[in-house]
Amino acid sequence: MQQVPCKFACFFRITKETGFTFQQLNFLKRMYMTQHNKVFCQRAKLKPDLPFPPFPEGQHASPEKTVICEVKSVSPLLPPLAETPVMDESEAVKSTAITEGEEAVIGTASKEEKQWKEMKLQLDDLPGILARLSKIKLTALVVGTASAGFAMAPVPFDLTCFLLASVGTGLSSCAANSINQFFEVPFDSNMNRTKNRPLVRGQISPLLAVSFAVSCAVPGIALLTLGVNPLTGALGAFNIVLYTCCYTPLKRISIANTWVGAVVGAIPPIMGWTAATGSLDAGALLLGGILYSWQFPHFNALSWGLREDYSRGGYCMMSVTHPAMCRRVALRHCVALIGLSSMAPILNITTWTFPIISLPINLYISYLGFRFYRDADRSSSRKLFFCSLWHLPLLLLLMLTCKKSLHEKANEKESMN
Repeated sequence: MQQVPCKFACFFRITKETGFTFQQLNFLKRMYMTQHNKVFCQRAKLKPDLPFPPFPEGQHASPEKTVICEVKSVSPLLPPLAETPVMDESEAVKSTAITEGEEAVIGTASKEEKQWKEMKLQLDDLPGILARLSKIKLTALVVGTASAGFAMAPVPFDLTCFLLASVGTGLSSCAANSINQFFEVPFDSNMNRTKNRPLVRGQISPLLAVSFAVSCAVPGIALLTLGVNPLTGALGAFNIVLYTCCYTPLKRISIANTWVGAVVGAIPPIMGWTAATGSLDAGALLLGGILYSWQFPHFNALSWGLREDYSRGGYCMMSVTHPAMCRRVALRHCVALIGLSSMAPILNITTWTFPIISLPINLYISYLGFRFYRDADRSSSRKLFFCSLWHLPLLLLLMLTCKKSLHEKANEKESMN
């Protein structure tokens, strides 16, 4: 017992200098219990009787009892305080420095992984990268609609002019799509649909992408202006500016971007018509109107399944902010295609056979538009979208087969005179 005050004095002196832990305090308690043969007693009291008897009649609960449980002494688990190893200050500083160094290296590595890096460009991969940069499928659709406008024009077919108009329209579309991707890199990286684009993945540098866009835009507009006519060249330049400077930034500001984008898609068939005739006629406006209305069921159905992506990317789309309007507009323009097809023979572009044979496909896309408006689910939107992919080529093909020949138009003019 005489050594206990000395031990406590030594303990408090060490505690004052280095501090003590909960484990050390627990050790002192167990050492005190062991040396003085102390025991702890725990008393457990039963719950009081309930207001109603918990046992059936004829049975009685045992009276309240006090249970005493003896807790045996526990042998010390830790060595005495004097025997515990104490780390030197130098060793503690070294270990802390090593840990901080490792954390800094890991943090730097994670930051480097998240940062944009330009990948090494292989010449063999360059054609495929440029094709994805220019959205080659969308460009093919643009050239196809421009070719349809050229073929529907009421003039003799000129192969040279047709090739120049097609090449110039395709180059203009490549330039517009490349500039569009250049501006939308930070937003495309947040969307699953666009996160693998060349500029987002660093497969091509921004300077090379802009250079490619300029090298497509300048010869494209030059071909349309000098090789075809100035009106077609002006429409091509206007479409590039409208797509890159109006539609692209408007996608993050207002839902009006859908209507502006529909105007962009309606201009290529008008360019084909003006390339053949050199003037803006009612037939050119009718073709542009058909493309304008077709884009609403096509794009609204597509955007309906990509609402999470557009919301994550920060785009202001009808399907995200105005879902009811998105469905109404799609249905409205599906029905408008029936009226526009009926206008073709009135404007002396096709025969009256065209509205009749195009009525089944127009009614079918209108039915799918109604299903999309009523159900508002992914299944109905996908059916409407895939229907729009074959509806437009088939509608233009039927329109071309029912086109009035020059001989018929000449006979009508003579009969009128």
